[in-house]
Amino acid sequence: MTTPTTAGDLTPVLDAAVRDTLAYVRTVDADAGADLAELRRRQLVRPSIVVVGETKRGKSSLINALLGVPGLSPVDAAVATATYLQFVPGEPGMRAWTPGAAGPVEIDDLRRWATGEQKARRIEVSHPAPLLRYLSLLDTPGVGGLDPAHATVALAAVEKATALLFTADASAPLSAPELEFLAAASERVDVVVFALTKIDVFAGWRRIADDNRALLRAHAPRFADAPWFPVSATLAELAVAAPAGEQAALVDASRIAGLQHALVDLAGRGHQLQLANVLRAARGELTRLAAAAAARVEAAGADPARHAELRAERAALAARKRTESRQWTLLLSTETQRARIETVGQLRTSIATLQQQFSERIDTGRGEALTGLPDAVDTALQALAATLSTQLEVTFHEVGEKVLASVFDEQERAAMLGRLNATLRHALAAAPPRDGSGENALIALSAGGIAFMAGRGAILGASVFALGGLLVPVAGIGLGLAAGGYVLWRRRVQTDRQQARVWLRDVLGEARAALADEIANRFTDLQYALSVAVDDAVERRLRDLDAHLAELDAAAAEDAAGRAKRRAAAQSDLDAVRAKLRAVDDVLIRARALTPVPYDEENR
Repeated sequence: MTTPTTAGDLTPVLDAAVRDTLAYVRTVDADAGADLAELRRRQLVRPSIVVVGETKRGKSSLINALLGVPGLSPVDAAVATATYLQFVPGEPGMRAWTPGAAGPVEIDDLRRWATGEQKARRIEVSHPAPLLRYLSLLDTPGVGGLDPAHATVALAAVEKATALLFTADASAPLSAPELEFLAAASERVDVVVFALTKIDVFAGWRRIADDNRALLRAHAPRFADAPWFPVSATLAELAVAAPAGEQAALVDASRIAGLQHALVDLAGRGHQLQLANVLRAARGELTRLAAAAAARVEAAGADPARHAELRAERAALAARKRTESRQWTLLLSTETQRARIETVGQLRTSIATLQQQFSERIDTGRGEALTGLPDAVDTALQALAATLSTQLEVTFHEVGEKVLASVFDEQERAAMLGRLNATLRHALAAAPPRDGSGENALIALSAGGIAFMAGRGAILGASVFALGGLLVPVAGIGLGLAAGGYVLWRRRVQTDRQQARVWLRDVLGEARAALADEIANRFTDLQYALSVAVDDAVERRLRDLDAHLAELDAAAAEDAAGRAKRRAAAQSDLDAVRAKLRAVDDVLIRARALTPVPYDEENR
């Protein structure tokens, strides 16, 4: 169970704090103020609880238990890194958003789609479960736990969350990746609720819960007092199938009802939580503005050592831009060409393997084995495209990281990373459509009847792959038999083995050509985007350094009275932003009362 909170309606307090903070941010940084205003304008249609956690922590089982539907979400499935599972109210049904598709497709096998056998970026599962009347659940699973790619996907979902449900299990305390993720999430969402699963398996779960609180206090102190809900999804599932006389005891032992009530409680405060999330994001902007104001105070002091340090940094960067820019370009060209050749080589090997496998099937198969060949080829091509999409994500990052490591040192990259990522996203999104295909390109190749889907318009198929902080948007590739492929099979092939071999050769040849062409285009886009991003980052860093040096020069040129006046003005700005930070923190402390608290039966 959960204890009722006594916060009352904090909407007026939160709304006033958001308005006041946004007004202040607009006066100092118009762009940041506009971003926050856009965040505030988002309409909350239905509260969304985003479920995150390492692999094998029992997330899928927990979702099934919360919804009271055993087996609804695939359990122990190697779920694709970039696949969202969204659970919404409605009649039972499932829809998937696939790379390159203009809209969702109806599906009937969630496990097959969620495990990556069929490529999907988001899967929507509708069900009339009672909990979904109040909220939607968004699961962000991924192979390997909260690795950089999974963390990026999860953090993107957190931006749209009303609250976060973080799942850990009772086998061991929180890991370093989990703590790092929570630190990043704390800048984007205000309320986090923790579920400690598998308490029926691990008798020492209370000690693990205490250890987790200690770890949070040390590494993510804002969550030190966040609620933990110990639960057993296994006992909750047993309760569904148990005789009526045993259900109540199993439900009580599972403790799942307490977490269900807590989530419903959160959903009822959805608008207040949305305002708290906007205020949390605004706090991040205030922290940035405070750092900038502190730098101006430092500049007003005209410290000769700091002045010399910045001037040397600026001179070194400008010199490298003049002398090494051609080397950067050559390195970028070399790395992209090398990676393209390797990727095309892997493609040829994969196509040759398919050619051999299906040729053997034609030579040895009969009846249904030969009749079902088009469907088998279609499935194999879809799997090949999905694998290639994943390989491109990894390869793009290997290229990007190697080039950036040769251009910038670690400190420079940290200073430029935000701008690098923004420019990279813009440059890749601005790539012109090819072959006159426009948005959501669909290329139907005639001889073998290949349907090839790719291109910048495949926005629902876009993923963001992260490694070392660099974010590269990657649009998925879809490949399979078009209707023409099946028509050609029926007209010319059917049970004729010789015609089947010709058909297979045409189909796989066109698939190889289509994918090789797309690979070449993708690497061309990447080379251009990275070149633009590096140049832009260097220019912007130089302008930032020039502005800071101008502050230092102005302070040095003034007499003591002038420097004192400049310093006083900068200190006034710093005091003002710190006052706003304190006011925001006071309201966010009050907003903690919005979080439901589990009822500890041991303290009754």
